[in-house]
Amino acid sequence: MPDPLVQERTLQISSKAELPKAAADFLAFIGQKRIILFEGEMAAGKTTFIKAICAAKGVQEHVSSPTFALVNEYEAARGEVIYHFDFYRIDDPAEALDIGVLEYFHSGNLCLIEWPSKIENLLPEEGVIVSIATGPQDEARTIQMRVYGGNDGKA
Repeated sequence: MPDPLVQERTLQISSKAELPKAAADFLAFIGQKRIILFEGEMAAGKTTFIKAICAAKGVQEHVSSPTFALVNEYEAARGEVIYHFDFYRIDDPAEALDIGVLEYFHSGNLCLIEWPSKIENLLPEEGVIVSIATGPQDEARTIQMRVYGGNDGKA
C-alpha cells in the first residue's frame, strides 16, 4: 500500500517494455484520485502512457487519442468506466462545456486528461498532475507525478 503522505513520485523508464510496470506504479500512486492531468510536449508519450494505464485497468478495446471527438470512453475490468480527454485542438473552453465536461469530471470515474491547460479554469480543485518528458535515448521517459489540491495546501 503506498504511503498516503507521499505527494510526488518520479518514474524513469528506458523503453516501452517498462510501461506496464510504470502504469502499475502510477495506479498505486494515484489511489482514489479520479482527475489526472497529463502534460508534456507533443510526442512526449502522453497517449502511449494512457494506453498502458488502460491496459493495466483491464481495458480490452482499442485506446487512442480522442483528438477530434474530445473524449473517448473505455470500459475497464469489473465495469469501471474510464474517460480519456484530449483538448489539444480546442480554441475555447466553451467547447469542453458543450460536451458536458463538468459532468464527466464529477462522475466519480477516472478522467485522463491530455492538454489540460486548454481548459484550466474548468479543472477540479484536486487531482494528480503527470508530466512526461523525453529522455536521452529514443524511448526513455521521465514521468513525474504530483498530487495537487486537497492536502497540499492549495485551494
